[in-house]
Amino acid sequence: MRCLLRSKIHRATVTEANVEYVGSITIDRSLLAEAEIWAGEKVLVSDVDNGSRFETYVVPGDSGVICVNGAAARLVDVGDRVIIMSFEYGDVQIEPKILLVDEKNRCVQILRSVESQPLNK
Repeated sequence: MRCLLRSKIHRATVTEANVEYVGSITIDRSLLAEAEIWAGEKVLVSDVDNGSRFETYVVPGDSGVICVNGAAARLVDVGDRVIIMSFEYGDVQIEPKILLVDEKNRCVQILRSVESQPLNK
């Protein structure tokens, strides 16, 4: 059994960082629906601007919101771009769903293959 990328929200902009919250990452619920990521699901987050990576769970949020909560809030700054990845265990290769978002965290394009991802943005 392998762990495969199932979906990714590519280069979302952090709108808030709240160290006082109990934990998690709050993500715009429309992006969650499009990426097929569930509330409570574990995700890997990678900060494009500073290289930090962390795992946490998802909480649905309002339109445009990407808020890193709890201790992980110390790993990002508001305005940083992050990649949010979900994974699936299986024995069959799957094509991940990759959402490209703009600076306001609106989906502008959906890719269905890791190989079709742009090298530069």
